[in-house]
Amino acid sequence: MDRDTDFTAYLEARQARLLRTAYLLTGDQHQAEDLLQTSLAKLYLAWDRVRDRGSVDAYVRRIMVNENNSMWRRPWKRRETAHETLPDTVPVIDTYDEGVGAAVWAIVQTLPRRARAVVVLRYYEQLSEAETAEVLGISVGTVKSQTSRALASLRERTPAELSPSDRPTFGEEE
Repeated sequence: MDRDTDFTAYLEARQARLLRTAYLLTGDQHQAEDLLQTSLAKLYLAWDRVRDRGSVDAYVRRIMVNENNSMWRRPWKRRETAHETLPDTVPVIDTYDEGVGAAVWAIVQTLPRRARAVVVLRYYEQLSEAETAEVLGISVGTVKSQTSRALASLRERTPAELSPSDRPTFGEEE
């Protein structure tokens, strides 16, 4: 397979999931699209150097986390240009979740960026503590402590109606 065909096949298979990850990191659809586009451009430039095709997702997540951190650390480096027309986009439609998932992720968006990154990588991307530590460039112990603090904060911020202990389980009377 040549470089462009290989890269295009990867994009077709993974772009929607990567966009959702970018959204969960940024909390804004437009910033997520910008973050993903910048990250994919960097991936394309490094495509020939990515030896283990099985770890491409981890490499892209690392780029996205680093880019997201760079964007909020140095906002003066961001340059946005207004255009007369908007490009046509294909919406990404997730499966129906009765609004609970969306409500939970809205609460996750209230976390500080580092805590949000840990939660997204651990629970959305389902990375191990070691993989999360590698992506974020921190120790496993830091991942554990940030995860613990983030979950405690989420428990405090979650309304009672979203709490799993208050929801009926399958087969129970409501």
